[in-house]
Amino acid sequence: MRKRIEIFFGEFARVVFKHPLITLLIVLGSAASLFSNLADLQLDASVEAFLHEDDPALLDYNDFRNQFGRDELSLIAIGPTQVFSLDFLKTLRSMHEELEETVPYLDEVNSLFNARNTQGVGDELLVDDLLEQFPSDESELPALKALVLSNPVYQNLLISEDGLFTTVIVRQQAYSSLSADGELQDTLGDDFESFELEETPAERSETPFLTEPEKKEAVRAITAIVKKYNSPEFPLSLAGFPVVADDIRAAMRADMSKFMGLAVLTIALFLFVMFRRISGVVAPLLIVILSLLSTVSCMAMAHVPIMMPTQILPSFLLAVGVGDSVHILAIFYHRLDKGDDKESAIIYAMQHSGLAVLMTSLTTAAGLASFSTAEVAPIAHLGIFASFGVLLAFVYTVTILPSLISLLPISSKAPKVSDGKHGEASYLDRLLDQVADISTSYPKIIIGVSLMIIVGSLSLATTIRFSHDPLSWLASDSPVRKSTYLIDEQLQGSGTMEVIIDTGQENGLVNPTLLHVLDEANQLAEEIDDGSVFVGKILSITDILKEIHQALHANDPSFHLIADDRELLAQELLLFENSGSDDLEDFVDSQFQKARVTIKVPWLDAVEYTRFTEHIQNLYRDRLGELAQVHTTGMLPLLTRTVDAAMRSAVRSYIIAGIVISLMMILLVGNWRLGLLCMLPNLTPIFLMAGVMGIFDMPLDMFTMLIGSIAIGLAVDDTIHFMRNYTRYFAETGDNREAVRHTLQTTGRAMFITTVVLALGFFIYMFSSMHNLFNFGLLTGLAIVTALLADYFLAPALVTLLARSGKALSS
Repeated sequence: MRKRIEIFFGEFARVVFKHPLITLLIVLGSAASLFSNLADLQLDASVEAFLHEDDPALLDYNDFRNQFGRDELSLIAIGPTQVFSLDFLKTLRSMHEELEETVPYLDEVNSLFNARNTQGVGDELLVDDLLEQFPSDESELPALKALVLSNPVYQNLLISEDGLFTTVIVRQQAYSSLSADGELQDTLGDDFESFELEETPAERSETPFLTEPEKKEAVRAITAIVKKYNSPEFPLSLAGFPVVADDIRAAMRADMSKFMGLAVLTIALFLFVMFRRISGVVAPLLIVILSLLSTVSCMAMAHVPIMMPTQILPSFLLAVGVGDSVHILAIFYHRLDKGDDKESAIIYAMQHSGLAVLMTSLTTAAGLASFSTAEVAPIAHLGIFASFGVLLAFVYTVTILPSLISLLPISSKAPKVSDGKHGEASYLDRLLDQVADISTSYPKIIIGVSLMIIVGSLSLATTIRFSHDPLSWLASDSPVRKSTYLIDEQLQGSGTMEVIIDTGQENGLVNPTLLHVLDEANQLAEEIDDGSVFVGKILSITDILKEIHQALHANDPSFHLIADDRELLAQELLLFENSGSDDLEDFVDSQFQKARVTIKVPWLDAVEYTRFTEHIQNLYRDRLGELAQVHTTGMLPLLTRTVDAAMRSAVRSYIIAGIVISLMMILLVGNWRLGLLCMLPNLTPIFLMAGVMGIFDMPLDMFTMLIGSIAIGLAVDDTIHFMRNYTRYFAETGDNREAVRHTLQTTGRAMFITTVVLALGFFIYMFSSMHNLFNFGLLTGLAIVTALLADYFLAPALVTLLARSGKALSS
């Protein structure tokens, strides 16, 4: 069967060689038809993009957004400074108004300027903006300061406990200005509030949420205003989920351009150094660039954006895709230099390496495809499109490469003596001969040392911790990172989670018993302080009810509590609604069936919030009991759900990749014993990198979790080429040492070239501005180098022991 496949590749190369123009026209025409979609490719750095559209956690979050709007807030911290001075308040008013006038897709801006000020005047309830009556002189400021610092709602929301920091909170609208079909719609924008009132949540769910370009436009407008007003007297810090996402998006865009440029330059230089021919540079680069463009075009067609994990796809395909061409060209140039004409040389090269290249493409694709079942959406997308790109690179290689060889003028060069025994051999030839001698002379020592390394690495790997912290991906001196930590310290948190209370019936919230229990649960939650994880602030309908009750009792602070009578509650709520304030819409639905509790927390690694989220949910469920159903949503629960999904996906992908690749290895070598033994050199690099991660406390995150399946998919490529040629030469000679030496002198050269190209392709990620990509590039590059050493030493040692034991090795 293998022989027939090899003959097929040779005959296929003959047909392509004789009809190069027709072949190129078909292939390039098909590729060009895809490229028109490139303009539609988008970048997405949002938290919700990490989950599939049908993920229950995301569906809950979408329901929340349909009802209450976006919970992602852009936070502008101002301080430390004299907040209660006339000049400061005038500047605050000016910035607040400019934000309202110029920021697109705006829902609301909240600051001390328009903070809710609930007061009772006689029997009348007045709900005004705090600075609606702006102070006329400095004499009015002490009373204003006392009022602000005594209001529990303002504290750690709009003003710090020491009064030296204040915040401006900017919330974008939930919905896009575009309809589902991409048309501009008039129902949103300035008329957003009326839109919310006229449409039910179910009807609004048909409208797309704010798009990534719209989010970017809004954040850039906020950033421009912050830069305009920032001064020593008015020090500003900008943070929040939208700002972090925008910085990550900008870093992704810059890094992708840098990576692709470096990858093309590195590959071109190395190919020229190794082959010393323009054709050896132009042909592989053309093939991998076409593969890359075709793959991302398909992503655009499928409306799949580039996200954090998938941003490695372009430079990954450039580095991986070139391997197919290298293995075929190495044999082609070798035959050409021996005196074959171009046609004979490419037919021989395709017949010699076509099957091995096909199998390496399949195994690499299998390793990547193991991610396609991941519960984390961008990792699943990476598995689908990276494996597709690898297979596409193979198709382009076996069609475009013989066509270009037929058309390009390629001459032979004087061959170097490379048998290592007669005449002058190159340094690489002598090195490979020494490797063959060592690996076949000391197999037990090599295997023993390898096993010791594996055992030691596995013991160190037990200390690996999981992590998902998008903020930590950015540089430590990143402005948004420093601003986030400042807000966490001074205002007790920059992130939020949401608790949804569902009574299951209309006006179910107008229940004194439920509201008192909810207030007690809020107070218990505010006491949570587990060191790094603490609750900085809680906002809910109970705050508004306490304000109303106090105001209607002559503003007496002793009445800052919830009324005990249902009818009185209903009257107070009616008075508040009639006051003109729409703040109730932020905390309850129009039917008074559901309530929202917003919990403010510091920004930490999502792993630290896994137990915290469960604690909060259990606390509210236990306290409310049968009074209401409780579930959590918002940014933090989405992050913790992503962590859980990523860990399960990593385990599943490793198992799938290991089983599928092992079966393919057995099928290729035609010997189950040898096929399973061949997996040892492929697994060794993964075990070693796990040990390195344990030693240097490198976390297992969205990128480093990819290393295992990617590394085994790539490492097995060299093993396949080694074993395929070894079994062939062993069958011809019956001499194990000679078979190993001849394998290393032929396919070992191409293994060296592809390893260097691949390793450099991944080491390029070390130039990233984000720490997680640095770790990914370093570890994957080292894994690939280790895989080559394993195939140079451990694989020959294993087959040598099998040969000595008299086990059948030939195919």
